[in-house]
Parts: sequence; structure tokens; C-alpha cells
Amino acid sequence: MLIHLTRTISRQDRQELLRRVALLLPGARARSSAAGLTVTGFFPAKAADAVPLLENLPAVLNIELAVQELCPLATNAAARKSFSKPLDFSGGFIFIAGPCAVEGEASYLASAMALKAAGASALRAPLFKPRSSPYAFQGIGFAGLKIIARAKKISGLPLVTETTDPRQIARLAPVCDMLQIGARNMRNYELLKEAGRSGLPVLLKRAMRATLKEWLLSAEYLLKHGTRDLALCERGDSVFSADNTGLDFAIMRAAKKTTGLPVLADPSHSSRERTLAAALALKAAAAGADGLLIEASVDPRGARVDGRQTLTVEKFSKIVGAILCKKTK
Repeated sequence: MLIHLTRTISRQDRQELLRRVALLLPGARARSSAAGLTVTGFFPAKAADAVPLLENLPAVLNIELAVQELCPLATNAAARKSFSKPLDFSGGFIFIAGPCAVEGEASYLASAMALKAAGASALRAPLFKPRSSPYAFQGIGFAGLKIIARAKKISGLPLVTETTDPRQIARLAPVCDMLQIGARNMRNYELLKEAGRSGLPVLLKRAMRATLKEWLLSAEYLLKHGTRDLALCERGDSVFSADNTGLDFAIMRAAKKTTGLPVLADPSHSSRERTLAAALALKAAAAGADGLLIEASVDPRGARVDGRQTLTVEKFSKIVGAILCKKTK
């Protein structure tokens, strides 16, 4: 913790600050520096209550917390076990593939079997779709539970399903193997709490333009409320990224280094076009992603949602082959 102080801080104000630090952060050590007052040796969870009270003092300009102090659970890789099956990220590169939305039984089952044959590790099984327009297709909802359950049975692949509302989770949990928190809901804290309480593995996407700290604070919500198996997913900023590729590989690598969590990439939503999605998939693998969350189906042109960015099964198969070939060299 770094406490930035006013230039004209009085001796009395400094003594009061040190007294408050000792009171609010028992056992903490305070050391003066050119930048201000550096405080170490405190339990990170205490900082949430201490910071606003310390910032009320007249001598304090503002307080900075390191990401490890803000997110002690998300950044403590040593305290976590590896993923439990059926979603095991320790065994190599992961491919979570499927259509943007489950639209019908025949097409989804056909896609599930074709994607399994092409090398998918798990199936995208989206029943609920958050959309910008209230008139757009929002997914088939719980009517699709039987469809994805059958796809799971005949393909043998685990299901990754996006949840958009805390009330959905109890009905999704018996069928799904992993909950996905989409970019739009990264800051939906009630949803994060309920997803954590479910005990299911969670895939957490980064919201557009979210900082590393913001992303990991959302991860902290999940871990604090019970999530044991957590993976992150870089969704990208579309045309807003610094390098115009959509995906932010710098923040992806920083998340891996800071947390030790598996970090996937979503080249489909960051590109919005299937040719670019294929190229981004290969770049993400080369940049250190642990897997891909990618849209692919047997009939992209017939999709009601995001058909332009959905890969054909044939193209998906080529991407799998190219990535695995490089990973085994």
C-alpha cells in the first residue's frame, strides 16, 4: 500500500496517520519514502475497510494498492489446486467450440459431433444471449437444456454455458460443467457471487476496456464466494485495442503471470469476422493462451447470431491441427 501525502503535511498530521494505520491495520509496518508512506505486512482483506477511512485524513492525497493486496485469492497460485475433471487445463491446449447460440436440436447435435471429431475439448452451449437490442434473438433459454444434455451424452464433451442472471444458475448447474460469465456481466457482482456459491468451474471474460485490476477483482468475487476452478478469458476490445487486432495479448500475459490461472482467448467476438477470427486464434496461441473459446458450427450462414464470425467445422479443424502441431514441436 502506498499512501500519497500532501507536501505540507505537519508533524501532527503524520503522527495521526501513523496512529490510524496501526489501529486499522494491526501488525502493519509503515516506512516513509519520497513517494509517501509505504505500508506492508497487513492482511489484504483489511485494506477494503481501512483505505476509505485513511483517505479521509487531510494529509492523504490518495492511496494505491497493489493487485496482490486487492486480490489476495486471485493472485495466490500456490494455494490453488489444478482443475478437476472433466475440464482439465493441465493436460494441454483447450478448445471450447460451438455456435454463438443454441438455436435448434438438429443443428446443435450435428455441430457437437462434428466438432468433437475435429478436436474440440468442450462445447459452447449458450442458452441465454445478452443483446444490445431488446428486439434481437436472446437465446432459447431453458427450453434448450434437453438439447445440450443430449449433446453432452452423445459427444462425451463437457458443456460451457453462459449465465446472465443469478436465478438461472440452479437450473443450469445439473447439466453444465462450467459457467461462463460474459464480458457484459464481468461487473455483475450479484451474478459473480451466485456463480461462486454454485461450486461450478467458471470461465470469466474480461469486459471491454477493463483494466487488469478490474478483471481480477471480479475473479476475486468468484473465489471469495466459493469458486475453486477458475479460468480467465480475454475477449478483446474489438476496434478499440492498441494494435487493432482486437485481442489484448499484453493483458492476457499479465493475467497469466499475476495469477497463475489458465487464460483463454476469444478470437470470434474480438474480430467479428471469421477470416480474422482464424488468424487471431493462431496469434493467441503463439502469444501464450492456454486455450480458445471459439465459435464454430456446421452451418454458420444459417445462424441467427454472429454467423459472420463463426467458423466452419473444416476451418476449425485446421486451426486445431496448426496449433497442436506447433505445441508439440
